[in-house]
Amino acid sequence: MPGKNFALRTTSEETAAIADARIGDLAHRLARQLQESPAPPVSGDPAYPLTLLHVLDQLQQATERLQRQAATDAARAGAGYPQIGAACDMTRQGARRRWPGLFHHSNEKPTEHPTMTSPARPFDVLLVEDDIADAMLIEEALSERGTRNLVQVTDGVAALEHLRAPGAVRPDLIVLDLNMPRMNGQDLLKVLKTDNDLQTIPVVVLTTSTAPDDVTGAYTSHANAYVTKPVNLDEFEQAVQSIDAFYLDTATRPRP
Repeated sequence: MPGKNFALRTTSEETAAIADARIGDLAHRLARQLQESPAPPVSGDPAYPLTLLHVLDQLQQATERLQRQAATDAARAGAGYPQIGAACDMTRQGARRRWPGLFHHSNEKPTEHPTMTSPARPFDVLLVEDDIADAMLIEEALSERGTRNLVQVTDGVAALEHLRAPGAVRPDLIVLDLNMPRMNGQDLLKVLKTDNDLQTIPVVVLTTSTAPDDVTGAYTSHANAYVTKPVNLDEFEQAVQSIDAFYLDTATRPRP
């Protein structure tokens, strides 16, 4: 994949020292230009340091705009969030938080409304997850596999409100966390699997819990699968995509 690896001839510390020197020189030249004075600043006069601070703030804003454009260009060229994050000495998750929307995602954080893509035959996924970082990772993993309409809600109460709203689209799959406020995943699962209108929707529990009681309780309440969230981000993505591949691409789903 283009952009999978990149190499530098300097260490991060050496690159930082070079960048500091160049930006410092540029900032001082711009500050003197703004003050229209080639002379050195007068010691004890706050005017020049304040002008320099203003220039540095403007340079920081310009850098952020240029970084966003560079991240977009890298994504279009084939780089993923792992490579984009590595270029900035941050994790994949950090890059996803800093520059959302590089892969046809919404620029907004997950909310309780659909994030639509342009479908041929879109699959509808209801994500019941209150952790924003995990929700973003799940959204990214689903979208990278193809067209998905994702609705993310933050607890069981919001999930039932969405599912029972007049005219609501019936999801093809529900991905469910267990530990949530108001109504947790175990309680929501019991309601879903005893509701004649909702019980045939496949429900996959995706959670951090490995407690035997949670696993047994989920299957007793007729969860279709129980998957523990991996700590490694690449494994996390693979787990979500495996769920997606089986329930949306392989398994035969009941008609509404």
